[in-house]
Amino acid sequence: MSASFYVHGIQSMSRTSVTLEDEEKQRCPDGADPPNFACNDTPHSLPERLNLEPSVIAMETSPSPSSNGTNLLSLPWEIVTQIASHLPAQCVINVLPHVCQTLGKLSEDRLAWQVRAQKLSGPAASFPVGPKEDFDWSKACLEMEQLIGCWAGRGNQAERQETEGARQEVAAGGVNGEAPAAEGNLVEMQLDVEINDAADVQSQTASNSGQLNESSSASSPLEHIILPSGHIADVNCVLLLGGKEALCASGSRDRNVNLWDLREGPRGKLMHTLAGRGTISTHRGWVWCLASSGPLLASGSFDSTVRLWDLEAGGAERRLIQCKAAVLCLSCERDTVLAGSHDQKLSIFDTRAADPLVKSLRLHGDAVLCLASDDQYIISGSKDQTVALFDRRAGKLLQKVQLSSYLLSLSYSGREVWAGDNRGLVHTFSMHNSSLTSISQFNIHRSLVTGVHYSSGALYTCSSDRTIKVHLPCAPPKTLCTLHHQAGVNGLSVEGGTLAIASGDMNVEIWRPRCTESTSI
Repeated sequence: MSASFYVHGIQSMSRTSVTLEDEEKQRCPDGADPPNFACNDTPHSLPERLNLEPSVIAMETSPSPSSNGTNLLSLPWEIVTQIASHLPAQCVINVLPHVCQTLGKLSEDRLAWQVRAQKLSGPAASFPVGPKEDFDWSKACLEMEQLIGCWAGRGNQAERQETEGARQEVAAGGVNGEAPAAEGNLVEMQLDVEINDAADVQSQTASNSGQLNESSSASSPLEHIILPSGHIADVNCVLLLGGKEALCASGSRDRNVNLWDLREGPRGKLMHTLAGRGTISTHRGWVWCLASSGPLLASGSFDSTVRLWDLEAGGAERRLIQCKAAVLCLSCERDTVLAGSHDQKLSIFDTRAADPLVKSLRLHGDAVLCLASDDQYIISGSKDQTVALFDRRAGKLLQKVQLSSYLLSLSYSGREVWAGDNRGLVHTFSMHNSSLTSISQFNIHRSLVTGVHYSSGALYTCSSDRTIKVHLPCAPPKTLCTLHHQAGVNGLSVEGGTLAIASGDMNVEIWRPRCTESTSI
């Protein structure tokens, strides 16, 4: 719903030429408590959608000398807060501050946001999972309401014809050729075998329909598209690059990284396949992971290399970084690239240096499968069933947490870490005082959790069990939607409300908000 709806609905509170801010200054000195604020000359009607009538209690208890008692700001502050609790968070945050300074203070009411968050997550849930100090409650509520509006109940809809038609169209226009066989020198990598085995198990138990149980109707707030065929093997990873460019990168077992423009046409357009120097493909082995920072895109491969690409130069190759084993996970922070590899190492590279290797860390006793980082910490998960916390500033290992399973996917934001393991469990950790504390684990999927994305008000997970799930990030997670896919899902990426998945059926699929009227004022 656009912001203009709320602006017009609240304009009745600001029809006079004298602004409410001026009246506040006249009636309330600086530092005055807003609950006792009153304005005689404020507008005499409320938004029609609130359906408020003059209240006898409000007239008797309000400090306002107003003769009719119907002004919004003449009501007790508790009632104004209660009214605001029924408005969307987007309205409270982005619209009310433009109406008047006093109503703008509603967006700063921390307790009101906590109550709203509890109503959204449910009385039995704990939210947030991590520390509450300095938690951005208003942002979390805004994200949760947007998530509910887009995804709640979507997986139960059954309009499959359009989705199946899109798949048939993709198949008809596919690239001719056969998928390349696995590299012989990496047969020993058990991770891929387990992913395939899990997908085969699900294939035996899945229904013959094998279609996404979701709606693509025009009434849906989300648009579902399948990008035109560009890969000839399983897509292992996908990355939304965000910004105005609306780009998407995908890495596949066909050894290529494709760059897509999501703005072109109704289903996006393949811009080009990134080409390494001296090769006919992006890499010489399977592309297993992607990461980006600004215009820098990094791709990691089973060929034991990290290749860097310049998005501002149309995807031109910036440099090649040679590693000593298959690269299984990546993270980018400005001019720094972190790579986890099959040889148990976590390597730190400076992309500007002639010799890019800054440090090689051996924090684990087996392959490093996932990692996340910020300017202070590196968190990594390994097949040795441990999670390591490394302090980049101090240059030392702070902690290792032993698990009973190993992590495949990891998402770190604020003071919370969410991770998916090889048994279908989603783990939560709290970051506090340079310490990583395991909080709980939840049985979300039936097989490998191949992708996790967490933000303060949203949680997305995907699995080789052929499902994508959208949750509120409380404990336990409140699942809003389950999408059933016809193939195993190898990874996901989320940016600005858009969801992209990497599929075992050689496709990249996108769910994005439909184009609507701008909500800016």
